Amino acid sequence: MARVAIVTGGTRGIGAAISKALAADGHKVVANYAGNEEAAAKFNAETGIPVIKFDVADPVSSAEGIAKIEAEHGPIDIVVNNAGITRDATFHRLSYEQWSQVLRTNLDSVFNVTRPVIEGLRARGWGRIINISSINGQKGQAGQTNYSAAKAGIIGFTKALAQENASKGITANVIAPGYIDTEMVAAVPEDVLKKIIATIPTGRLGRADEIAATVSFLASEKASFFNGSVLTVNGAQYIANG
Repeated sequence: MARVAIVTGGTRGIGAAISKALAADGHKVVANYAGNEEAAAKFNAETGIPVIKFDVADPVSSAEGIAKIEAEHGPIDIVVNNAGITRDATFHRLSYEQWSQVLRTNLDSVFNVTRPVIEGLRARGWGRIINISSINGQKGQAGQTNYSAAKAGIIGFTKALAQENASKGITANVIAPGYIDTEMVAAVPEDVLKKIIATIPTGRLGRADEIAATVSFLASEKASFFNGSVLTVNGAQYIANG
């Protein structure tokens, strides 16, 4: 059955792959973006997937964006909270603004985007909430106390949300990717990247389409008994209990 889906940060990298995969499944996808107008326009032109600009870190902007999507396309049934940024620094050099920017964009956004749709999902008795965390939200990462805290917070949020809404036909799950071959990772110096790959037993970076395939499954009817789960997609780089 075709559903309306929103993918935050959905026009580039992992988000773009997710948007394309859900559209290929027959869903009506709207891809959110924050500020890269050129990338959003290119994505829309290439895929035909509608795009919408709003700031997921801001609750008012998010609520207005969600309302616009639902007015134009119908009630949202699938939420993919993918938007995220990094502002890396060791903690003793980390500014409050670096901390706050990452927490607002990576964690507050999950509330800001999910809260406006949750009552509708409960009323209709069906929903899929899929939150993108990170390997570094599971194991921590030096230089990323802000990012690791936000991504770990997503896991706790999702597990609690799953328990609250399971009886209403709503699932809430987490995907925790490892290092994925995106523009962000490609910008890492080659010598550093080699060291990272050396720690991945599979011997390579992950692909965005592998994350997208996992989202596609979790958004489907077949995944109705997956709830409160943390799916690690990291080539065995880090193994944790979900």
